[in-house]
Amino acid sequence: MAPYKIIRDLTTMITLEQKHLALLEDAERRGHADTENIRVCFEVLTLAAAIDQACAARLAPHRLSEGKFVLLFLLRDLPQGLAPHELAVKAGVTRATITGLLDGLQRDGLLARHSDSQDRRKISVRLTEQGQALAQHLLDEHSQWIGSLFAGFDQAERETLSALLKRAWLNVISSRAGCTEAVTEEHP
Repeated sequence: MAPYKIIRDLTTMITLEQKHLALLEDAERRGHADTENIRVCFEVLTLAAAIDQACAARLAPHRLSEGKFVLLFLLRDLPQGLAPHELAVKAGVTRATITGLLDGLQRDGLLARHSDSQDRRKISVRLTEQGQALAQHLLDEHSQWIGSLFAGFDQAERETLSALLKRAWLNVISSRAGCTEAVTEEHP
């Protein structure tokens, strides 16, 4: 076995999840022509999963999920609050999901529900002082952490990565639309 293949295999084993390794090995065994594309896709998925796991680990000491964190962020600069259904739309979740997230944040003392004085059916959700303080602290901390994930990349590398991800995204959109032909636009 060539030294390059050993290093490549070791790198793949380290970076890919076991399920992806099994699928990739099967594709290689069957002689699939696009195994390098498959590997890159699995690397992107594994990176995304690792980022999600790291995010969850950073939020866990505060008893927050990513969904609860997003609500703190959305409510941070809104002293008048938002109606739960508006918050659900902004957070991209269902009304049923928003209810559970809000219940948890209220139970932890981070937000309060307020009835409208004119119409008791209307409710606005607002951060408490404790919620406001935590939101500000976490937003600053989280922004620094996210920015650090691509530390060491220069502007040209970030632009290249962004352009490549956009091309992959176009391929995803094409495949969703039932197109079988991948986007082959050249990178500028």
